[in-house]
Amino acid sequence: MKTILEKIIAQKEREVALKSSIVSNHQLEKSELFKRAPFSLSERIKNNSLGFGIIAEHKRRSPSKASINQSLQIQDVLAGYESAGASGSSILTDNSFFGGSLEDLLLARATTQLPLLRKDFIIDEYQILEAKAYGADAILLIAAALTQQQVFTLSSLAKNLGLEVLLEVHNLKELDQNLDAPVQLVGVNNRNLKTFEVDIDNSLLLAKHIPNDIVKISESGINSAKAIQKLHAAGFNGFLIGEHFMKTNTPGDAAQKFIEEVTQLIH
Repeated sequence: MKTILEKIIAQKEREVALKSSIVSNHQLEKSELFKRAPFSLSERIKNNSLGFGIIAEHKRRSPSKASINQSLQIQDVLAGYESAGASGSSILTDNSFFGGSLEDLLLARATTQLPLLRKDFIIDEYQILEAKAYGADAILLIAAALTQQQVFTLSSLAKNLGLEVLLEVHNLKELDQNLDAPVQLVGVNNRNLKTFEVDIDNSLLLAKHIPNDIVKISESGINSAKAIQKLHAAGFNGFLIGEHFMKTNTPGDAAQKFIEEVTQLIH
C-alpha cells in the first residue's frame, strides 16, 4: 500500500513528464516574469519590525481535509494577507491533492508585493523553472520526498536563479543530512506524514539543531498566539499558517487579528 506521499510523488512524475513535453525549459526561461529580481522571504522575516514573521498560506483543500475553503478568490485573500502585515505568502500549486494551480501563483504575483513561496512537491528542475516563470520568490523542498543529492541539486539551481529555498524537515535525520545544501530557511513540519497527527513539540525538539544563520520556520497545526509565543522563545523566526486563516470567510481579517494577538504576547 502506497503512502499518500508516495502517491503524490508518482503523480508529480507524470505531470512533469507531460508538461515538459509541451512547454520546454527554454520557453519558461523566455517568460516575462523569469527576468524579475525575486524578493527575499528570509530577509522579510528576519527584518520584520514585529520581531516575527507570518507566512500566510492560500490553500483550498488537502489530503486530510476535503474542503477548507473553495469559495474565495485568491486576489482577495492575498490583498488581505498583505494588509494584515504578513511577511510572505505560501501558494499551493498542486491541483490533484490540494486544489491549487500555477494560475493561482500568477494571480497572487499580480496582486501583491509580498514574497511568494511556491508550495508544491518539487522533484524536478523543471518545476523550479516554472516557479520562477510564474512569479515565485522561493520554493519548498520536502526532505522526505527527496534524496540528499536531489535536495542539494535542486536548491543549488534555485539559488542560481535567485530563488530562496524553504527546506521542510520532519525529524533530525532529515535535517542533519541536508545541512550542506544552500537553503535560506528550514521549516519544521509538525504534521506526521504517515498519521497526519500534529504536534508542535516536533519544532521544539529540532529548534536547537538548526544553524543560527538559517531562518527557522515552524509549520502546521499552529492555531494560537500562545503556541507562537512558545515557538518564538525556542528560536523560531517565522510561522507558516494556512488552515487557521483559510477556514474563515475573510482570511486577511483572521490573519490581522492573529498577528495583533501574537504581537501583544511577545512584546
